[in-house]
Amino acid sequence: MTAAAGMDSPSSSPVRGTPLLKDELDIVIPTIRNLDFLEMWRPFFQPYHLIVVQDGDPSKTIRVPEGFDYELYNRNDIKRILGPKAACISFKDSACRCFGYMVSKKKYIYTIDDDCFTEVKFLRRECVAKDPSGKEIDALEQHISNLLTPSTPYFFNTLYDPYREGTDFVRGYPFSLREGTPTVVSHGLWLNIPDYDAPTQLVKPRERNTRYVDAVLTIPRGTLFPMCGMNLAFDRELIGSAMYFGLMGDGQPIGRYDDMWAGWCIKVICDHLRLGVKTGLPYIWHSKASNPFVNFKKEYKGIFWQEELIPFFQTVVLPKDCTTVQKCYIELSKQVREKLGKIDPYFTKLADAMVTWIEAWEELNPPGTAAEVVNGSSNGK
Repeated sequence: MTAAAGMDSPSSSPVRGTPLLKDELDIVIPTIRNLDFLEMWRPFFQPYHLIVVQDGDPSKTIRVPEGFDYELYNRNDIKRILGPKAACISFKDSACRCFGYMVSKKKYIYTIDDDCFTEVKFLRRECVAKDPSGKEIDALEQHISNLLTPSTPYFFNTLYDPYREGTDFVRGYPFSLREGTPTVVSHGLWLNIPDYDAPTQLVKPRERNTRYVDAVLTIPRGTLFPMCGMNLAFDRELIGSAMYFGLMGDGQPIGRYDDMWAGWCIKVICDHLRLGVKTGLPYIWHSKASNPFVNFKKEYKGIFWQEELIPFFQTVVLPKDCTTVQKCYIELSKQVREKLGKIDPYFTKLADAMVTWIEAWEELNPPGTAAEVVNGSSNGK
């Protein structure tokens, strides 16, 4: 199937209210299966444009429910559009989603996994999570709220996000820091199946996350976090060129570290450019646990490598002349090659792919259309 825009016949399902940022946000979904799960999300997603990145066999037809406006790209389309640079896009791995970030022309991206679907035999329709009152959670609305309000990475507010309704800065919070910094990443969470690594899955096979914590926090400056791409929104204009999910899957020695790699990279860059990352609300319902034995085969090198990767990212220093995300990312690739290349040749290959990613990004998003970020402010060129 070639890349195509589709707008099927309208559905009879009602669409709620006036959607926020309707013309400024794309929803990116990587998939190997028919997107039946979208029926559960129809009230929230139908007003928005979808970018579907098909993984695996490009001859397979992916069905998208009627009424959704979408583009669908398969591996053949990626090769056609990027040429030799397509090698930087992972194959047979959900990391392929970052191609959708590259071809989008919107300011914001929301990405969600395709394994939030109904198991018919259990008659479940719980992909859309519910808050403690039983109300369905509009994940997009909360992500947008997170992105449109500042972050506070330089001083922790003990009432969490001071920009949420019903809260504020507590006594003793410096007035000079209350303006905050631009929020560029909103990291949502999940109820039901936790996002565990394979060893934890094996020792806690029945554990479920049932706790709904009504909180949004800014991740402090200098603190890394394990980013999950399952329920994630970001400002594509300000941080999109660093949202590269690395080389994972087919032909690579590691998997299931794609989103975490991107998270470590963007956090270092955000700290350098005085940008903010939030985590917490919104929740989605994660309905299908992946196989822990398959996961362990993908993760086992990463489980060892992360003990060296984390100290690397904790000590990375970016030069002052790195004033754009692209400059920061190229500098980061140099340090990955120099310091992590000693761990395994894979990291030399990954450093090359990071450079290729930026080259491909700039071909599809020419310099001058992006914003330069200096001390937490966006200066449109």
